[in-house]
Amino acid sequence: MSRLEIARQTSVAHGSAIATMYKQPIIDELRQIEFATVEGERRLAEKEAQLIECRRLNEDTSKIEAELAVMREVQLDRERLRQRLLSLLHR
Repeated sequence: MSRLEIARQTSVAHGSAIATMYKQPIIDELRQIEFATVEGERRLAEKEAQLIECRRLNEDTSKIEAELAVMREVQLDRERLRQRLLSLLHR
C-alpha cells in the first residue's frame, strides 16, 4: 500500500486532524504528479507538432492521432489525480 493510499484511508477514517500527519507524503506525491503533468504537456506539444507536420506533408496521420488520443487521456488522468491530491491537502 502506498503512502498516498494510507493517507487517504486515514483521512477518511479519522478525520482531518490525523490526516495532517500525512501531509508530507501527499506533498511528495503531488510533486511527482506535477512533474509528470509538465512532462506530459511537453510530450503532447511535440506530438501535436508532429501531427501538424504530417498533415502539411499530406501523410497518413491516423497513427499519430490515435497516440494523441491515448496521451490526452493519460494527461487528463494526471490532472484529476493532481486535483484529488490538492483537495486532500486542503481538508
